[in-house]
Parts: sequence; structure tokens; C-alpha cells
Amino acid sequence: MKERLKSANPYLPLWEHIPDGEPRVFEYNGEKRVYVYGSHDTLRTAYCGPDQVVWSAPLDDLTNWTYHGVCYTATDGSVLYAPDVVQKGDTFYLYAAERCGGRIMVASSKNPAGPFENPVKTQLGFDPGILVDDDGRVYAYWGFCRSFCAELEEDMATIKEGTFRADPMGHVPDGWNPNADTANIDLRDAFFEASSPRKINGKYVYVYSKRYMTPVPELGVYGPCNGFLSYKWSDSPLDGYREGGDISFNGGEILRLPDGTGQQTYRWGNNHGGLVEINGQWYIFYHRHTGTDEFSRQGMLEPVDIATGKDGKIYIGDITYVGGEPVSSKPVEMTSQGGNINGIDAYKIISAGYACHISPLHQTYVKPVYEQVEGVSAPVVNIKDKTVVGFRYLQFGANAPKSVTVRAAFTKPMTVKLHIDGWQGRTVAEFKAEEGKNAYCAPIDAGVIGKRAVYFEFSGDGEAVFDWFTFDR
Repeated sequence: MKERLKSANPYLPLWEHIPDGEPRVFEYNGEKRVYVYGSHDTLRTAYCGPDQVVWSAPLDDLTNWTYHGVCYTATDGSVLYAPDVVQKGDTFYLYAAERCGGRIMVASSKNPAGPFENPVKTQLGFDPGILVDDDGRVYAYWGFCRSFCAELEEDMATIKEGTFRADPMGHVPDGWNPNADTANIDLRDAFFEASSPRKINGKYVYVYSKRYMTPVPELGVYGPCNGFLSYKWSDSPLDGYREGGDISFNGGEILRLPDGTGQQTYRWGNNHGGLVEINGQWYIFYHRHTGTDEFSRQGMLEPVDIATGKDGKIYIGDITYVGGEPVSSKPVEMTSQGGNINGIDAYKIISAGYACHISPLHQTYVKPVYEQVEGVSAPVVNIKDKTVVGFRYLQFGANAPKSVTVRAAFTKPMTVKLHIDGWQGRTVAEFKAEEGKNAYCAPIDAGVIGKRAVYFEFSGDGEAVFDWFTFDR
């Protein structure tokens, strides 16, 4: 019996919906693990939910996640937005955003998995991000359509007198608040939300959700877009932040068109996450969207490169080097692989829900699933003529597969082609699908080995629901 793939991108089970994931490496009972804290999309018709849960993984296997249960429930039963957790001394502090981010509480625990108890109201605001510096001083960052920061007192809740700063960076026009600040607007590199501070290579790095207000044609962006996680950096924690760049974008694989512009292949939406170093490799944790709205989000992760230039600038993402020196960076690619950084095992049963390429964008999507059962698959639905569903990357090893097996349902006959390395790449398998049949096996007519991207192209007058696939030796 073949094993089902349990962790890729998203890295948690396909039934779990945790966006805004802040990754933290903590040691507990002599073991270091990466813990993820985020909001919890359980309402299904609105953002988030009234509780938050914790998952963790060993540092040497980011595909082996353990569920620790509910760590915090809002004191008044309200909806909890994006949290953060830090450690100071032997205590872990959860910053919980009750009332949809309108009231920030700090609760504590001796266990990084919680439960977090004894909540106290803080003086912080929306999307709190916390930094415990090397000298033990604590800084907080927060804001929606405008950023704020300050140093905290020893109680971890009160702003230290004289340290409050408004607008450490420019922000977007706030269409949600008629009395919003208009003096510090930056239409090119604008803060939107999702504050996430880190100390990296001696620099203060402020990760945030940027809302592009001007077109970015090379990434297929032509209107306001906040699917990016971006960063600024400084030599001090509360001011002096300088332009960094974009780390990730949840718009899927970006196709390069002949005119130099880009084309997205996944429906972008709001984004939130953070950076973490695990065994010498940095990762960006972020989220993607499933369904047809923004209420069924899922955690994703990608490895990133980090370097410091001769001028002291921090480069984060996909970095270009000249003569060994970093000179520029761009967002890392969105993939299907998650913690499988050498590629997903092609010989496992792979849910279509791990797709990172779905085109055209206007009709097809990953259907959210919530059933907490072993082996549940998130299908790609509403597939019609010329739809392509792609996965980056699979690992085939040194021996090529002999066939591919696909489970999908069709309303009318359709043709399915399997392309390798690109959505218009070489066709290595093809089969005719028919109404009433849902399992197909097609021979592979060319050697496919190593780490590769695969794309399924559907054509015909019918409509399909794509459940899963696997390769066979």
C-alpha cells in the first residue's frame, strides 16, 4: 500500500488552516524544536477564530509536525487575529490579538506549547510582533496601514516612557479610516500590516506585509496588491529603517512572458509570516489562500538566502551575487515542496491540493477541507478546458518511473497531458478521460529522473475534479 504525502506546502495537514504563522525555535525539556503560532481559520465565513493552537517539528525534519492542541482562547470569546510568542528567561509570552486585533493581551507559560495563562492587557495594537534583544531589552512593533514601535517595560505589557515611535516606515493610504494619517504615505514601498521583527547579522530586520500601490509588471501585478512579505533594516531597533526588498509573494509560480512581464498562477491574497533560522538555513514562513475567499488560509514555508553587503545592507530572498558580493534580491519562488527541500517523493500519493501553479486564475481553485482524518485530500476543482495544474518540485531519484496514476472525476471526456519542467514543457504522458471513471494510469514515454517540476494540462469540453496522483516504478 502506497504512503500518502503528509507534509509539503502547506506544511501542516491539508485540513488545518493556520495563517499568519510566526515560527520560533525554542528549547524545552532539552530538545530544540520549531514552533508555529498563528491565527486559526475556523469560522469559514470570516477571518480567523476564537482559539489558537500550536504545532511543532524537530529541527532536522520540517515534514514531521506534532499537534499540541489549543494554547489560548480569547478571554471574552472574541475572534483572535495574528499572535506572536517570545521567550524571556524561562518564560514564554504569547501576545494574543483579541477582538479581531482590537485588544492585545499578553499571557505566559513555562511551556512553549502552552497553555498560556494569566492574560494582561497591553498598550499595543494590531498585529503585534515582539523582539527580545541580545541584552534582554524588549521591543514591540504593530499597526494596520500605519506602523508603530516602542520598548516595553519588564512587565512585557507597558510601553517604556519616551520610547514610542510612530511611522518607522511609510504606509499605505488608509481607506478604512477617514481620520487616517496622510503625512507619511509611501505609494512605492508601503507598510500595510503583519509586523514581524528579527535580529539578523547584528541588524534589526522589520518584516511586514507590503501593499504595492504601483504596478510591478514583472510579477504580474497591475493594481493594489498585498500578497507580499517584505522587509526593511536598521542599525537600531526603533528608527532608521532603510529599504530592503521583497521576500515572498503568494501569487504562485510567475511565468515570464515574451514582453518581459510576468503572469501569476495562483490567486494572491493577504500575507503574514516571519523568518527563522533552522540548522543554519533561513526560512520564510508565509500563507496561501484556498477556496474562493480569504477565510481558508494555510501555512507555507520556503528556504531563503540571507547576506550582508559591504555597505551593511541586509539582503533576504533570492539573492544575486557579483564577484561573491550580494547586489540585489527578489522574492523566492512559491513551491509545492515545503520541508521537502530536495523535492517531494514522487512515488507517494500526492494530493492535488499541493499545487503551486493553477492557470488560468479566474476559474480553478483548491477546495478547502476540514475533516480531521488521515489521508484527506484537498482537490483542485472547477477544472475546464486549457487548465494547467502544476507542482514544483518532485524528486524521482535515479530511476525513472514507468507510469503515472491519476485520480480525477470528469463530467465529459477530456484529454490530460503531463508536462515536465514547465507548463508548456515536454509531454511525457497522456491519457483520455471519460465520464464515470475516476482512476487512470498512463505510461511515461521518456526518462524522468532527479528533481523536476510537473504540470497536468486538461483539455476538452468537460469539467474535472483533480484529487491526487502518484508515479509508479
